[in-house]
Amino acid sequence: MSRIRIVHRTGFSYAEPATASYNEARMLPHSGGEQFILQAGLDIRPGATQHSYLDYWGTRVSTFEVLTPHRELSVTATSLVEVRPAPVRRIELGWRELAAAATSAVGLVEASGLSTATAPPAEVAALAREIRDEGAPVGETALEICRAVGSGMEYVRGVTGVHSTAGEAWAERKGVCQDIAHVALGALRSVGIPARYVSGYLHPDPGAALGETVIGESHAWVEWFAGDWRGYDPTNLAEVGDLHVLVGRGRDYSDVPPLRGVYAGPGASELFVSVEITRVG
Repeated sequence: MSRIRIVHRTGFSYAEPATASYNEARMLPHSGGEQFILQAGLDIRPGATQHSYLDYWGTRVSTFEVLTPHRELSVTATSLVEVRPAPVRRIELGWRELAAAATSAVGLVEASGLSTATAPPAEVAALAREIRDEGAPVGETALEICRAVGSGMEYVRGVTGVHSTAGEAWAERKGVCQDIAHVALGALRSVGIPARYVSGYLHPDPGAALGETVIGESHAWVEWFAGDWRGYDPTNLAEVGDLHVLVGRGRDYSDVPPLRGVYAGPGASELFVSVEITRVG
């Protein structure tokens, strides 16, 4: 079990004052399962009234608007989260049972479709078909597919952008966690395994001392369904554990961006981001 404090600051600076902005943030961790929220809150500058709701996927969304001129919009999410190891899973459907469920349950249908971001290139789809074995359990097949994708790509910043697709990232064999998750999702869905995108954080240094603050960043991994949902981190070729903090789920990154909005003003905007992570227990 881990207790982790996260301070995530992000926002926009404007070349000329924005006269108004309308925004939504998905930066506060999910509460449920093996994850317990001990404290969580948003600080918005300039000050703004917040309205919160859970979106279709169960992600906590905070909406707010700033109606006074401002040169910078800053949103700081501070959270203290307790994460416990996931229990051993025992439910696993066969391929035929999974196929029936994936065409009847709404959540699974939506986790089975391919979007522009996740559509796999032919080589990735062929790799997934080669791994799939009707005689092997679905979960083992999904794990092998995710490992093959993660092993086939290198984590490199600056090669891709926030709107890059799985096909573009695979062509370079490089990208960040968002890209690797998108490729893995496309591979899983191409062989009939429902899968969803997960956004959150990962403590980057398991050896850090309690109370030691380290520089982190937003992270992404995947969950697949084979009777129940199981998470895996293809970027790090690792099971999702008590150093992963879940914020949101969706079909791909477009369902879970930390901050997005629109503004009125004559100048361009520039995004800034910083994340600090501290294990406190």
